[in-house]
Amino acid sequence: MHNIEPYYNWLKYYNVAEDPNSPYDGKEYNFDLYSENIYGYYIDPHWDSMGSETLYIKILFTDYDRQFIIIEFIGEWNDAINNDIMYLKRNIIDHFSSYDIQKYILIGENILNFHGSDDSYYEEWFEDMEDGWITGVNFRDFVQEEMKNYNIDSYINFGGELDILNWRTLKPQVFFEKIDHIISRRIDLF
Repeated sequence: MHNIEPYYNWLKYYNVAEDPNSPYDGKEYNFDLYSENIYGYYIDPHWDSMGSETLYIKILFTDYDRQFIIIEFIGEWNDAINNDIMYLKRNIIDHFSSYDIQKYILIGENILNFHGSDDSYYEEWFEDMEDGWITGVNFRDFVQEEMKNYNIDSYINFGGELDILNWRTLKPQVFFEKIDHIISRRIDLF
């Protein structure tokens, strides 16, 4: 797991440690010391803790004017034991919601497992947004299926065109526009 790095080619556009509105503003990364781990497996120092023992994040890009954020994940999303959605909602989502972030792109290709509980935090998150949406990009099929078993797909858009394998080749604004277009078409169908 220590070889899995968050995507860093967008650092020229956005650095979470240099964003005065970020909860990680001023964070200094020690790339000589691997201190964070998931189930005893060390992870790359680029990943940021949000309070969970099993799920880490990297905020890849935030656009306060267009009200969107792109967050990459690694680990096991465990709502049953660790209540990971509570940590995500209280420590990250609520923070950025105070800056009017309304659209959330969650990149889940490094989420290795999901254990669900109830959907109350997801529902609260969804209701907090006035004109926004939450989307999961590149979540593994079995993770999506498990999330559907707990009704999470009522709040997070998954699958289909949202499995964008080449997202790293896009600039963050172009990636957002692509996702926004897909979600707009899905909303128009209803």
